[in-house]
Amino acid sequence: MKQLLPFIIVIIFFIVLAVVIISVFNYRLRKRILDAGPLDETSLKFLSQITSLGSESLKWGIILFFAGIGLVAMEYIPYSAENSPLPYGVEMIFIALGFITYYLMIQKRKG
Repeated sequence: MKQLLPFIIVIIFFIVLAVVIISVFNYRLRKRILDAGPLDETSLKFLSQITSLGSESLKWGIILFFAGIGLVAMEYIPYSAENSPLPYGVEMIFIALGFITYYLMIQKRKG
């Protein structure tokens, strides 16, 4: 686990960097659209899609919540820490449950 920690930290750093870059470019795109002049129906629809920051926060909140539940669940599952892929499988299952929960919530909101 000690040799895996630097790798995980590097991955998290690049994910955070990508999120910041995407946010900056979304802001610049929204600003250009608004500065371009009067908006029609398609541009308003597109603008509402890229400004849905509330649903992005909801998505990552749900995914991180389920990831945390997966880490807690692994504390109670006996496994060999050195040779077992079980922790990765359990964590991926909980993260997938988070994505599925988010998807179902968005579908319920749209429909």
